[in-house]
Amino acid sequence: MSFKFFISNYKNYVKILVFLSALIIGVLFMNKISAKSNDMLYLQTKHGVVEIKLKSEIAPKTVEQITRLADEGFYDGIVFHRVIDGFMAQTGDPTGTGTGGSGKNIVDEFSSSPHNRGIVSMANSGQTNSQDSQFFIVLKDATFLDGKYTVFGEVINGMEFVDKIKLGEQHNNGMVVDPDKIVKMSTTKITE
Repeated sequence: MSFKFFISNYKNYVKILVFLSALIIGVLFMNKISAKSNDMLYLQTKHGVVEIKLKSEIAPKTVEQITRLADEGFYDGIVFHRVIDGFMAQTGDPTGTGTGGSGKNIVDEFSSSPHNRGIVSMANSGQTNSQDSQFFIVLKDATFLDGKYTVFGEVINGMEFVDKIKLGEQHNNGMVVDPDKIVKMSTTKITE
């Protein structure tokens, strides 16, 4: 290839380089977006890390609130205040009493998604749009909850750690004495 040929085609080479650079940047950007669209939540207990696949397609506002609170560190150190054997493990109340929250209620996003074992769903007070930061993980299929609580995720790994969370007292509606805590909760993968 002669120098004269290179010079005469210089503009074409620049266009190709610009195109390839834009293509590479676009691919990297799309990978970043698709990694974010995986919608994963990681909840570390003293027993191990629970991986939750979020369901933003059926509960976008709920997922937005939960992930924001998680990444702000809101859930770190919060207890599983109510755990009923064969039913569910509830957390997300900074007071540990079942009456608290972040102070920001969000709209109900009920769906037809069933409350099977491993489903993560929002707690509410029974009033419309009363969900805030409290949620529960279903320990055994509880389809009687379907359509009454917002399903926003599903445990895809680590359910054995959820099963080890300290149980509450049956005579006290599952309230736990000296409860287990969320060590950390984040949208960034937690490694032990």
